Amino acid sequence: MAITRWDPLTEMRTLARRMERTFEPLFEGTLEGAAEVWPPVDVYEDKEEVVFRAELPGIERKNVEVVLEDSTLTLRGERRLEREEKRENYQRIESAYGHFTRTFSLPSTVDRDKVRADMKEGILEVHVPKREGARGKTIPIGG
Repeated sequence: MAITRWDPLTEMRTLARRMERTFEPLFEGTLEGAAEVWPPVDVYEDKEEVVFRAELPGIERKNVEVVLEDSTLTLRGERRLEREEKRENYQRIESAYGHFTRTFSLPSTVDRDKVRADMKEGILEVHVPKREGARGKTIPIGG
């Protein structure tokens, strides 16, 4: 009889694989990455600012909150289900509804006092400008 050393990490990996196999049938046929995180937010950065662009169709401005706390930007709100489409025991709801919260870490180079948020046609854009000294500059090469 061989004596083997107990390795808790091996046990954890085995448990994780078993759980993946157990729940795998629930996710068959779903699009990879689709509707996993709601609302979808695009983040892009240029020399001047960092921009967060959230798709919030059907949500009124009064139901959205943008909070800047320390180096964290939080978007939160709610999309309420207003009506349901029903026909002879058939109900279809494909859009995401309910409360949402998305949180993003900001770099230390942003100017917290000049952050602005605009919402137009269901698109929320939060513009986070960079501080003047943090924008970088091109250094000419002498010769």
